[in-house]
Amino acid sequence: MSNGVTNGQEKVLLTGVSGFIGLHCAKQLIETGFKVRGTVRSLEKQTQVEDVMATRNIDTKSLEFTLLDLTTDAGWEAAMEGCQYVMHVASPFWIANPKNEAEMMAPAIEGTLRVLRAAQKAKVKRVILTSSIVSMMSSIRRGVFTADDWTDVTYPNLSTYIKSKTLAERAAWNFVDENEGPELVVIAPGGVFGPPLGTDITGQSLTVLAKMLDGKVPMVPDAAFPMVDVRDVAKLHVDAVKNKYAAGQRFIASGTEPIGFADAAQILLDEGYKGPSTKKAPSWLLKIMAIFDREAKGMLALVGMYLTADNSKTRDTFNWTPTPFKQSLLDTAAAVQNIRNK
Repeated sequence: MSNGVTNGQEKVLLTGVSGFIGLHCAKQLIETGFKVRGTVRSLEKQTQVEDVMATRNIDTKSLEFTLLDLTTDAGWEAAMEGCQYVMHVASPFWIANPKNEAEMMAPAIEGTLRVLRAAQKAKVKRVILTSSIVSMMSSIRRGVFTADDWTDVTYPNLSTYIKSKTLAERAAWNFVDENEGPELVVIAPGGVFGPPLGTDITGQSLTVLAKMLDGKVPMVPDAAFPMVDVRDVAKLHVDAVKNKYAAGQRFIASGTEPIGFADAAQILLDEGYKGPSTKKAPSWLLKIMAIFDREAKGMLALVGMYLTADNSKTRDTFNWTPTPFKQSLLDTAAAVQNIRNK
């Protein structure tokens, strides 16, 4: 029973357990044999997670919850007790720039540091942090990016989300460089698709896909970057808990090839979906819209982007092969349609 291990099971504190990625992480952690303590912001979220797990026949005896908020210190140290690992998935994500940058910046940056400080005090072995490829690629624009690249946050028109992910990850690396504490592993997903475990399709990527299927996106941004399946993202997170070669590393979680919004629309059209449009919005139109529309403004940094990922380190370290994007997209579309038809 040393260090909180009971019945041979180690425990992972999983932040954002109710989210799109968080639910998949919880499922795979439990199926791999870990106990999970999930953080939620409300009892309603806890009930939602319990319902999802029940419908998926996942053993919830290995799952418990704690009410926590990334914007306050309260409860974090207590939540770490008995946990050997932390998976910090929670972070605000929406395309539109908030009216006040602090709405997104504070939970992302201060929340990450809050988690790391509490993990250090609790003598947690390793923290797996969910970042994003936007922290690597967003000021590169063309060509190939690697896990050694960093986004320049002074680059023009970067969205608040891009800045929040980049600065939060920078803060995490600075913390572990300056303090003795947990090992850090960063998983940086590309654009995340894949079927949700539950019936919530209000997340950003699923919302965009639903609008495309409904024909509510008459023109798409001219941008292309690598994508990934949510099930692959969760698997990499879980594999990163124990992989001895992963410590102190950041990993790209995406395919290699740039996928454009128009490419995704064409795949859907070829499969018989009627709503998607492949018409690309001219950059001048987006710039005008950005004056009035915060979502359009949040997209500006992506316009004209055409980037390939070098994911060789991820493939080699985890013996990983990404799910093909077409399969991921069609699985997602089918799941969204099925949820809405119920």
